[in-house]
Amino acid sequence: MNKLISVVGVSGVGKTTLVRALAQTGEFETAYEEHVERPFQSLFKQDSRFALPNQLDYLLLRAEQERKLRAARKIGLIDGGLDLDFHGFTRLFHRRGWLSDPEFDLCLRLYSLLRELLSPPDLIVVLRAPEQTITQRLAPRARINIASAKDAETMDRFVGEWLEAVPQNKILRVDAADEDERYPITIHRIFEWIAQSESA
Repeated sequence: MNKLISVVGVSGVGKTTLVRALAQTGEFETAYEEHVERPFQSLFKQDSRFALPNQLDYLLLRAEQERKLRAARKIGLIDGGLDLDFHGFTRLFHRRGWLSDPEFDLCLRLYSLLRELLSPPDLIVVLRAPEQTITQRLAPRARINIASAKDAETMDRFVGEWLEAVPQNKILRVDAADEDERYPITIHRIFEWIAQSESA
């Protein structure tokens, strides 16, 4: 089974930028969030009644992406991923009142089953940045974003609670504000982890 690396963090922190920078090395198979391609994303942006189908669609998409990446020839690299979509976004939308308790429980059942069937990522790259940096990065975006910079603190707390149960040797923490869009330091650290994992 192929290795899988997930890049997680709040909206606007730089996940997609890092994944694209890593993809340019030619060493990875990649999967992205697909904001425009998802059938319920724009509907949810306009009407919160579409929160449940949007989340179910994303959880299924992420599971499909992970399965495909695990079967690829190169190391799999996913922008966000199944765990972030549940522990970050689904929990946030429940907190915001866009998902009812029974709807959230349905998402939890689906996520739990999918994660039971699929091995968790081998490495989780956690990006963090100050709220001001996130606000600046979200402002010029043309793509659809449900979560805003104001949600960063809450979402970051939810992600932190999930990561408490993850072995710390599977987590690489990055201050995205200290890196430019090429992420040279982080890319070096990720390749160091790959070399160590292959020699173990």
